[in-house]
Amino acid sequence: MEDKKWFISLAGMLIFVSFLLYFLHFLIFHDLHHIEIFALHELAFLPIEVLIVTLVIHRMLESREKKKRLDKMNMVIGTFFSVIGTELLEIFSKDNPNIEDAGKELKISGEWTDSKFREVTERIKRYSFKISESGVDICYLKNFMKEKEDFLIKMLENPVLLEHESFTDLLQATFHLAEELHKRTDISLCPETDIRHLEGDINRVYPLLVTEWLSYLKHLKDNFPYLFSLAIRTNPFDRDAEIFVRN
Repeated sequence: MEDKKWFISLAGMLIFVSFLLYFLHFLIFHDLHHIEIFALHELAFLPIEVLIVTLVIHRMLESREKKKRLDKMNMVIGTFFSVIGTELLEIFSKDNPNIEDAGKELKISGEWTDSKFREVTERIKRYSFKISESGVDICYLKNFMKEKEDFLIKMLENPVLLEHESFTDLLQATFHLAEELHKRTDISLCPETDIRHLEGDINRVYPLLVTEWLSYLKHLKDNFPYLFSLAIRTNPFDRDAEIFVRN
């Protein structure tokens, strides 16, 4: 409401200044005919001016600003995977019964093109990224997530991520999992039904994590080859991956 009042006030002030200047011109030169010609000339050029300013210059600036936002956003996403995301993928994938088939699809290399990334992203949706029954060491996961709670809170507070809906969903699901684990002081006392509940929280995070990881690696390949090289050498889905550079 305040913004609307400010906009109306500004518009009124500018119109008043314009009339004031025209009136001053008339008082000095006493030439109403020239004022009418000049005003019509300016009015005739107005649509072209709107076209240049709004559709051309504004879009150029908007595109540049969008690129800056995307760069900042991907930098934050990269931090997420470095600190917690990649290791979570390793924990979840360790005992995933479908990991062999999915791993074949996700053996990413430097030869992958944009179309290859798109094809795999679509195909990978058919795979079941769910842990097997009691397939994750919940105690280990609880301790790991506890160490990352402060980091996750800072990520959620970052306004840069508000525009990235799918990553925000992943972040909220991951934080919820961390909270659920944090509230249980002793995992060994949890009944079987509660363990099933925790596994449901894990299975909410897992597929979101895979999709965002794949999208992030595409970004690295397009923009940061050296980071992409490290990512494929630490690929949690490639059993043959190793950190050492062999060739």
